[in-house]
Amino acid sequence: MEKRWGKKWALICLFLFNWARKVSSLSVTVSDMECVYEYVLYEGDTISGNFVVVDHDIFWSSDHPGIDFTVTSPGGNTVHSLKGTSGDKFEFKAPRSGMYKFCFHNPYSTPETIAFYIHVGHIPTDHDLAKDEHLNPINVKIAELREALESVTAEQKYLKARDTRHRHSKLLLFSAFGLS
Repeated sequence: MEKRWGKKWALICLFLFNWARKVSSLSVTVSDMECVYEYVLYEGDTISGNFVVVDHDIFWSSDHPGIDFTVTSPGGNTVHSLKGTSGDKFEFKAPRSGMYKFCFHNPYSTPETIAFYIHVGHIPTDHDLAKDEHLNPINVKIAELREALESVTAEQKYLKARDTRHRHSKLLLFSAFGLS
């Protein structure tokens, strides 16, 4: 019986490790150019995520140009680009497998803190699944549900980062006027 439980725990740990390696969430401080790298295993995988400049309302004046965001494929081609923004969501299909580069450029010398989240999703096709005649399409549906859940989680992280930014700027505004 202990042998059976050992196999079950090993399978659970393997599943959790496999899920955790496909999600990256971090905070970076950008004073000029900062890049983050993520390896994509399969061509056609969905790369999605979001970023928010956490303290943008506090220090940015109306003439601040914003942060530039660029994603470069392993071949060196720009696959996604945003100019002059304080945050946004992104999603695209990977044109090929390999190392992708996600770069933030801050044209001002004042360091900016950016909350950044990325997910690489892979929905297996029938060809990718085991060649068992009794295997049914429910495995594909489970993968699609997992990706849908990941999308909801990404949206929550994005909204939480924006909420943090708004609360922080509200506190500074109140303290500037001596309000509680």
